[in-house]
Amino acid sequence: MKILIDARLYGLENAGLGRYLINLVGELTKLDSKNSYVILLRRKYFGELKLPDNWKKVEADYRHYSLAEQLKLPGIIKKEKPDLVHFPHFNVPVFFHGKYIVTIHDMLMHSSIGLDATTLPAPAYFLKRLGYRFVFDNAVKHALKVIVPSESVKNELVKFYKLPENKILVTYEGVDVKIKGGINNNMQKPYFVYTGNAYPHKNLKGLIEAIVILNKNNVQPVSLAIVSSRGIFTQRLEKTIRSKKAGNFVKLLGFVPDDKLFTLLKNSVGFVFPSISEGFGLPGLEAMSVGSLVLASDIPVFKEIYKNNAAYFNPFDSNSIKNAMENVLHMNEIEREKKIDMAKDFVKQYSWAKMAKQTLDLYESCNSIRSGK
Repeated sequence: MKILIDARLYGLENAGLGRYLINLVGELTKLDSKNSYVILLRRKYFGELKLPDNWKKVEADYRHYSLAEQLKLPGIIKKEKPDLVHFPHFNVPVFFHGKYIVTIHDMLMHSSIGLDATTLPAPAYFLKRLGYRFVFDNAVKHALKVIVPSESVKNELVKFYKLPENKILVTYEGVDVKIKGGINNNMQKPYFVYTGNAYPHKNLKGLIEAIVILNKNNVQPVSLAIVSSRGIFTQRLEKTIRSKKAGNFVKLLGFVPDDKLFTLLKNSVGFVFPSISEGFGLPGLEAMSVGSLVLASDIPVFKEIYKNNAAYFNPFDSNSIKNAMENVLHMNEIEREKKIDMAKDFVKQYSWAKMAKQTLDLYESCNSIRSGK
């Protein structure tokens, strides 16, 4: 069987999508020497990535969501004559008519509507939304199978598109954290941490309001470290920090490398995840794995993924967020260590190797469908 994977989003610079591809490709190279693979890569990783003999690299240096992606990718794929294509994101070229599966990581843009969620002027934004929905709808409807990272996303897809449940496979993501000791950070204890982008659905405004309320009632100052790459949304966040008079409590750290980030998490009071919508919630599992308590929104996907290993709050109520932070802040050390140990053990069930094996099994089942077996 010849499988083609569109890995143009490979690399940590592409956030969760990049991490997903790194681990999927890495695990498949260990698992499968029987099938042959073609992997599409942008120029950077085409040169860097070393793969086994049953893998062929093809350079496809086309930016995702671009017109070139839509027009040129189908020809490149057709030339390779794969039995099955795996698109790890919804951006399937609408002119591609071969057999494929697609991974849908979330349905955030179906619900995040409004100019607060974009950097574009209104006409361009609404045109972009039309294009997004056209491509997304096409990708889901014509796929042989759809992979999702949680039952919550599966339920959203079934409800929105009336898809049969057996068309969708849930493959939980994995956790692979390698923490190095002895790295200090400049945050003064006690402090909480948030890590991720600063998009509106992350609800950082509510979190900032909560840290302000917390410090009104707390004798010892409590800080919040926000780890987020600089961009237009962090610039907007800076305005929120000023308007809420939170500058004494909130530190915008920008990008922090993984080793320093995990030490920052380990030494914190807890990791706070105030999102109102997510597809999986990997940062919370990573925080658990390095020994940080997790405080999370009581949304279905977090309840599904974290179970009883997080302190939950109402993300729409800043006082609820504050109360959760206050409870964790004043937790006795014995209870704290017990919860941390339980969470560390719990995280072990999430495995990239398991995710890759489920994906490989899906590839082979799709080949049976294609062959009529």
